[in-house]
Amino acid sequence: MKLPQQLRPVRPQRAPWLVIVCLGVLGCSSYNSKTSGALSAYQSGRFGEAEKRFADTDVTDSPFLSGVEAGTVALTAGNWGAAVEHFTKAVREVEEDERQGLLDPGGLGRGLASLAINEGAKAYRGEGYERALLHASLGLAYLAQGQLGDLFVEVQLAGDLLAAEEKLYETDYRAGGLAHLVSAIAYELRGEPDQAYIDWLALEEKGLAAALAGPSLVRLARRLNREDDLARWLGAYGEPAAPPEDAAQVILIAGIGLGPSKQEARLDLPTGNGLLSWAIPRYEQRSQAIGGLELRAGELAASTVVVEDVGRVAEKNLEDRIALLTARSTGRAFAKRELSRSLEKEHGVAGALVGNIFSFLTERADLRTWSTLPDSYQAARILLPPGPATLSVAGGVNVEELGSFELTPGETVFLLARTLGGRIYVHVIGGARVAGADRLPSETP
Repeated sequence: MKLPQQLRPVRPQRAPWLVIVCLGVLGCSSYNSKTSGALSAYQSGRFGEAEKRFADTDVTDSPFLSGVEAGTVALTAGNWGAAVEHFTKAVREVEEDERQGLLDPGGLGRGLASLAINEGAKAYRGEGYERALLHASLGLAYLAQGQLGDLFVEVQLAGDLLAAEEKLYETDYRAGGLAHLVSAIAYELRGEPDQAYIDWLALEEKGLAAALAGPSLVRLARRLNREDDLARWLGAYGEPAAPPEDAAQVILIAGIGLGPSKQEARLDLPTGNGLLSWAIPRYEQRSQAIGGLELRAGELAASTVVVEDVGRVAEKNLEDRIALLTARSTGRAFAKRELSRSLEKEHGVAGALVGNIFSFLTERADLRTWSTLPDSYQAARILLPPGPATLSVAGGVNVEELGSFELTPGETVFLLARTLGGRIYVHVIGGARVAGADRLPSETP
């Protein structure tokens, strides 16, 4: 068996010592342990500290992960400019990979048989669904800044990248809902109902956010004189309640909790010729203190619905890759055993021992993942008559009082929210705060 270049033994008199040096380098902490301090700060609401830690590539060992993790923290904190800056850095790290993948989706799978010492030895450039969510998240930050042109570029890329990933694994993730949602809303704000209709239709076809997509399809089909479609949507969703005259709308978009964490599953099998070690990642669900939110405006209320099931998509994506990861781990296991046998021939029992220790310590599952992603993105909408409105967001036993706002005819007010543990963080975009209304805790300097 021909050994990969990384695993070929060196000159006999130096081999054990060089292997021991490799153990010190490669037996380092996992991504989970390296970033535990940053993630703990994020979960505790210490956003400045978390952003600084995640932005440090010495912590993440990945410019891509530094960008997306720090960007997510900034987005949660309502620092839209910083979020755009961090997300853009992550995009620049993977833009060549994305370009190649869009030109040739099958090319995404080439190189999967490459044999490194372990999965973590290669640069991490994000899984396909993570890169799609990167562009959707950047689009959300642009939405918060009112930059609709930039938003459209990002959500289009998110959709294209997701399509390439689905083509590679011949699957349908029923994902991309966040990008379709913000795109649909933005097109309506820009007065392009025909384009908005396409995005609402995509959400409906994916089986996502029917409570939002259904009434929107009825309304837009009627506006666009699509009589056949109108009959179809009325049959499926019924006639929505008539909106108030010159209605304003309040739209809540929320990231709920934290997605599943990556853990290691391993098997170590002693044989007469040396140790065989396998290690692959698996996802472990986190408990969610808040499963969804309720948007309240005076006496009116609307519960959020899922527009992007991030945790489910992450698990399905790993399931699609697990056979390849197992095959690569198997290839490394036998290559490292060959290395142990070579060392044993040159150095006897001591060489075999060093080889087996090398195999055990260097076979590690790649636990790198975008750890600050929510478990799901959810949304809700309420149509209100123009005038004063008192807004709040409730989840679990907590209610975040946002204060009173003066809504103008046809105005759209966005609430961008994130839940972490039992806490709710909300930022209001638009609306004129009524004088004397309380400020959000997250808006306090």
